[in-house]
Amino acid sequence: MMKTKEILAALIKDSEGCKLTAYLCPARKWTIGFGQTGKDIVEGLKWTQRQADEALDATIDKVLADMFKASKSLLDESPAKQAAIADFIYNLGITNYKKSTLKMFVDSRQWEHARMEILKWNKGGGKVLRGLDIRRQKEASLLAK
Repeated sequence: MMKTKEILAALIKDSEGCKLTAYLCPARKWTIGFGQTGKDIVEGLKWTQRQADEALDATIDKVLADMFKASKSLLDESPAKQAAIADFIYNLGITNYKKSTLKMFVDSRQWEHARMEILKWNKGGGKVLRGLDIRRQKEASLLAK
């Protein structure tokens, strides 16, 4: 059986792809690697594949730690459910998760409601983005496992 971190890494790689030169994402943030953002990601930055892989690994560790701190109930759930929520946090940040209705449903283990709720987070700039729609559908399907 796959572990949470392996499922999560596969989800992120599939959704984000990997670009070794910084680019502006749809949210108008400089981004590199597997969707890495931050004040040190600037126009013209270039990474090696190793840098991208290491950054992803470190970020996954942080996301999982933040997720388990925010929703302790996930410690007892399947790796699939854990990976789905961690992917949401990787994509949208722990702050958005903490103040979301999704978190309320996760914490109370209302998985069908959580599946419906996660699907609502598919917009960028007020418009449905195909990539986000696909990503949320993958997460929702993992919440059923």
